[in-house]
Amino acid sequence: MAVSNDKLIDTTGIRLKDAFVVMVKTEWNAHVTDILQEGAIQVLEENGVKHNTLCVPGAIEIPFAIKHYFENCGTKRPDAFIALGCVIKGDTPHFDYVCTGVMQGVIRLNLTLQVPVIFGVLTVFDQMQADERTGGRHGHKGKEAAAAAIKMISLSASIKKDIS
Repeated sequence: MAVSNDKLIDTTGIRLKDAFVVMVKTEWNAHVTDILQEGAIQVLEENGVKHNTLCVPGAIEIPFAIKHYFENCGTKRPDAFIALGCVIKGDTPHFDYVCTGVMQGVIRLNLTLQVPVIFGVLTVFDQMQADERTGGRHGHKGKEAAAAAIKMISLSASIKKDIS
């Protein structure tokens, strides 16, 4: 049984040998998104999942990159995507627009693509809240996103097996 260090995943019976995940990470707030990515990579590698990372300028570009990758990857389709970003509230309503846009984009992708898209975008009021979610008192959201991807890959495989 493969289990991440934080015991996020019990992969008993999950075939992850050939699993492949694409992370789409923002360059904006890289000091946070790099930590999210490091945590996600740790969990993916502990569980034998292959991975690749695409970088986009900001969170609003995440859904496009995922959709474009999926439409152009041919037969080497990933088993899941992980969206990684960090939007920190400023003094304007821009925060609300970006958070709503990226969330709606990821939801739409989950309803249209044949693979899960995990929402690993922090939407926080300040740097302290970001720190609390990258290994602080609220856990590590990068690790949690990778764990969710693995669980969804397992669920998808289980459903395919059950209906075939």
